[in-house]
Amino acid sequence: MPRFALAVMLESGRPVLFRQVRVGQGGREFGMYKFRSMVKNAAAIGPYHTASDDPRITRVGRFIRRTSLDELPELWNVLQGQMSLVGPRPEVLESTVKWNETIDNYNVRHGVKPGMTGLAQVKGLRGDTDLGERIRLDIKYIEHWSLWNDFKLMLLTF
Repeated sequence: MPRFALAVMLESGRPVLFRQVRVGQGGREFGMYKFRSMVKNAAAIGPYHTASDDPRITRVGRFIRRTSLDELPELWNVLQGQMSLVGPRPEVLESTVKWNETIDNYNVRHGVKPGMTGLAQVKGLRGDTDLGERIRLDIKYIEHWSLWNDFKLMLLTF
């Protein structure tokens, strides 16, 4: 992690970490940490959601996003008890409010701790992908939860 922090700092300065409010278990908000992969003040420059060809993503950022290494600081959230290693990915507050009003059973996801990885991620549904399918897989994960399934998902993540 120190190497990635140094790479981010050398390319685009400080801060190296990016903190974003996400929604976790029970609908509680928490600050989720990631390595910063975009230029400083990226939110002021363009839209909230990013595409793979977003010009605000730095060279180092492109690499750490593609390899998911930008998510390593989320281990701090796991240690604080806000996240688990495996579970539905936490969403930003604005999206949670919107999707809870428009997608059936969306709030079921908040019955468990969000995770660094999950069934939807292992199936390739990350970022700007089919939200309905991600939600379906998150609910399937919750309904069929077992320690063995979590272990398999962690292995498949690597």
